[in-house]
Amino acid sequence: MAKDANVFARVDASLKEDAERILAQLGMPMSNAINVFLNQVVLRRGLPFEVTLPDKTPVAAGSLTDDEFYAEVKRGYDDCAAGRTRPAEEAFRDIEAEFGL
Repeated sequence: MAKDANVFARVDASLKEDAERILAQLGMPMSNAINVFLNQVVLRRGLPFEVTLPDKTPVAAGSLTDDEFYAEVKRGYDDCAAGRTRPAEEAFRDIEAEFGL
């Protein structure tokens, strides 16, 4: 199939750089990745992945009332007192995986 059309899209510069770095590791230029994506859209007659909101979102302290904040702190304290702890590296790894950070 001849490539005779252009697609122009404005994206965040750091997102583009991150994607290019990953694609380079795969040996694939951005234009090929976009072609793969568009081919999958046509083949699947829609997006080639599920688009949803996450089931969980991290708790942002600034979005909590004082009572909610203190309840979260107490819950953490109760977990520590009951021995429900684990290494910080493991906890951060799980948080990054769960929330895509």
